[in-house]
Amino acid sequence: MYIYHITSNEEWLSQSPLGSYSPANYLKDGFIHCSTRDQVQPVADRFYHGQPGLVVLEIDPSNLGQQVVYENLEGGSELFPHIYSPLPISAVEKVYTLFVKSDQSFDFTKVFQES
Repeated sequence: MYIYHITSNEEWLSQSPLGSYSPANYLKDGFIHCSTRDQVQPVADRFYHGQPGLVVLEIDPSNLGQQVVYENLEGGSELFPHIYSPLPISAVEKVYTLFVKSDQSFDFTKVFQES
């Protein structure tokens, strides 16, 4: 089962040649925020509504070299996957461009078309 991480295409492209990826908020948060397949679209629409230039990383947890921690740090009952180390590029199976629809939500049809 894959997990997903949303980032800007610019941030992804600047770090992917380095062999690992850490988002800008990694040092502050101490982990990489991820989502399950069912969570990623609501997360995108809630936190990135209408923002252009985003990509979704499809991550194979078995290639991380560590266990993914499922937790909710905001007091809710829904658990989200977190990665407590930089993301090895080798764990990223696919990178999908997110397209913004006219209502400013995101079109995920291409993201899950091949998954």
